[in-house]
Amino acid sequence: MNILVFKTSVTAAEQIIQVSPLLDSVPTIKHWNFDLDDCDNILRIVSNNLDPEAIEALLQTAGYQCQELLD
Repeated sequence: MNILVFKTSVTAAEQIIQVSPLLDSVPTIKHWNFDLDDCDNILRIVSNNLDPEAIEALLQTAGYQCQELLD
């Protein structure tokens, strides 16, 4: 399993509810969560095989900024 970490512009629980169906629709995502207490509004995704650019594009289509944070 890989854990991908993204900086996002998602700032509220209502926005998480909005993007939930998008993230849930990706079959290779095993688990995801947001940390809105972090200054970067972190999205963590657990997946076996997932292209980070696909997640960035997915959130961008919903109107949010999303950028993978590398180690």
